[in-house]
Amino acid sequence: MSTALSAATTAMQAAVTASGLDRATSALWPALLPPSAHGDDEICIASAHGVRVHFTDGSDAVCGTSGLWNVPLGYGDEEIAVAITEANVRASYAGVFRFENVDARRAAADLIDLTGGRFEKVIFTTSGGSANDAVLKIARQYWALEGHPQRKTVLGLAESFHGLTYGAFSVTGEDLGQTMYGADRRLVRHVPVNDREALLAVAQQTGRSLAAIVIEPVLGTGTVPLDDAYLAAIAAVVRQTGALLVVDEVATGFGRTGPMFASEDWPIVPDILVSSKGLTNGTSATAAVLVGARIADAFADADAVLSHAETQAGSAAGCAAVSATIRRFRELDALARGRAVADMLSDGLQSWMRDDARVVRRRGRGCFQSVSILDDSGAPIDSRTVARLVTATRRAGALVHPGPGGVQFVPPLVSTADDIDALFAAVRQGLRAVRSS
Repeated sequence: MSTALSAATTAMQAAVTASGLDRATSALWPALLPPSAHGDDEICIASAHGVRVHFTDGSDAVCGTSGLWNVPLGYGDEEIAVAITEANVRASYAGVFRFENVDARRAAADLIDLTGGRFEKVIFTTSGGSANDAVLKIARQYWALEGHPQRKTVLGLAESFHGLTYGAFSVTGEDLGQTMYGADRRLVRHVPVNDREALLAVAQQTGRSLAAIVIEPVLGTGTVPLDDAYLAAIAAVVRQTGALLVVDEVATGFGRTGPMFASEDWPIVPDILVSSKGLTNGTSATAAVLVGARIADAFADADAVLSHAETQAGSAAGCAAVSATIRRFRELDALARGRAVADMLSDGLQSWMRDDARVVRRRGRGCFQSVSILDDSGAPIDSRTVARLVTATRRAGALVHPGPGGVQFVPPLVSTADDIDALFAAVRQGLRAVRSS
């Protein structure tokens, strides 16, 4: 870390500590936490650099979550920060709401090059959720332009996650309160992952009303990869029905499972690819929807306007971060480093499973894996025990992500052997603490 950045970090930590926000009067309403958990210094991040996260209570932890999949290159990459600063100073605000800007043009071209020319156009949004909202609009408008306005049904996977904005929420297969919140799922169908018969049955039922199939290469909920037979079945359905294939690589993109994008070697090229999280190394509220020629040509031929726009989408700063992140991936040889980390992660999980008979069922790919943990009765631990394990692991010095009946490991691609050793030492200690309490 540079001297200037180190001084700034120290000053910020001191200022936050001095502020002494009381739990009962804290103004912040954090996401997905009950009010009783608000205002806790134990989970308030003061700074982060490399693979270490520092909290306002004075503790720190090695990061095994990549900041919710966001920082494949680790925290605080100075070259990405400089690119963002330069764009902010030069442009302050330059978006793509009825305008273009040079940073957005450059970032779009960089993404097209990064995917080997498999796509033609890039739409910028501000999150994976809003990107999937745009996907629903694109798919349905595409079919209207093609003279088939009845094709509005979208097929997704049970237990999937595509975001919490209303459109994405409807496609999300995990039960997160969609009924309570009134998410409209009348035009959405869900099928179990890797169940070919269920997929083919629903595809036959929806027939010519099917607009698109939206899938994650590895389900974020449970780290379940799509198997080869299921991918082949999806490809067959796409060929038979003409439905658009949408791959949501918000979590799996940017080296998370090994290649830059998990769908690179699929038997069928997706019509749409969604990217976020690692897209800017977690520095910007930016997502990208990459669109293939089939869709781009239909809109171009009709000179049709897509009714999707966000004030901060395609900002100069966000797009500068995209280009800088792509450049840093190459400079740091991040994909090769990530494969080495994945091997260390797999070895560590296998060792843990050998040492503890109640640590079972390793799943996932690359730097995106999980294990299930059994309780005394032999059943997977419940959600409350998972939460206790995540907390105990953090107190032991590492961050892991909760999963169904266990925990997920999503380390930065630039982690070292010492980092992975520290990660496993902490989660083992955390599990001992939970079992002894």
